[in-house]
Amino acid sequence: MKKNDQFKIQGDIKDRGNIKWQGLMLPEHIQLLREWYKEDDEVPKPELDEFDLQLIQEELDIALKRKCEVLIETWKQKQLFKHRGIIERIDPAHRELVYESPFGMERLVLDEIVAVTLID
Repeated sequence: MKKNDQFKIQGDIKDRGNIKWQGLMLPEHIQLLREWYKEDDEVPKPELDEFDLQLIQEELDIALKRKCEVLIETWKQKQLFKHRGIIERIDPAHRELVYESPFGMERLVLDEIVAVTLID
């Protein structure tokens, strides 16, 4: 029996999703739909007040002194990214944080950090 990967089973109905409408759509419509789906993944930048920034600073200081593993969350280009590693140093002159991840030494801009969590 030949299997059709394009069918999606929702309850008792086999549906082809957007595939059945592709013949009726113009390329402009498809482009607008892709942009619309992309906007759904966008995250607004978290507003950090003075208390939140102080908490992040304290967590960074503790992680730097203890040399323990941390989970750092950053916001860049309307998306949140998670980084895991051990903080090696904080460079206030260049506003950078240097940490060692499983892939090697990496740098983060301090202004992009929105959350720090100690793992150990």
